Amino acid sequence: MSRQPRAFTVTELLIIVVVVGVLAAIAMPRLDFSVISRRKAEVTAKRIVTDLRRTRRLAIAHAAKRSSFKLVMTGSDAYTGYEIISSALGQVVDSYSIDPDVTCTGGQTFRFGPKGELLTDSSNPLMVSSRGKTYTIRITRETGMVECESN
Repeated sequence: MSRQPRAFTVTELLIIVVVVGVLAAIAMPRLDFSVISRRKAEVTAKRIVTDLRRTRRLAIAHAAKRSSFKLVMTGSDAYTGYEIISSALGQVVDSYSIDPDVTCTGGQTFRFGPKGELLTDSSNPLMVSSRGKTYTIRITRETGMVECESN
């Protein structure tokens, strides 16, 4: 009666690791990492849209106090982040940093009044892009409705 081996030898495991490593080295240069950057642009655009809507809701919720809220982009030409600010208190409610792979340009200040409308001193639109994928964020001035479209 002969015994059947129940485990792999170290040599067999090393051969498998080497073969998997060679296959990974061949496949790695063929991966398209620009897909990841384009996805970052989409995520950033959706985050900005969500926070613009949040800023509008804050303005409506504090309408009795006649205070407005604004979302202000930070940085120079290509923004590096943004802050949500209570205009009455001058206090930062929240802030967010934009991924360095994503370019954000356009409007800098978006201020909402007590009825949720975009106030006249606000800028519009905002463009978010990365690796050929661009999203345009527009706000309807009268209603404060925020829209994001892919270009």
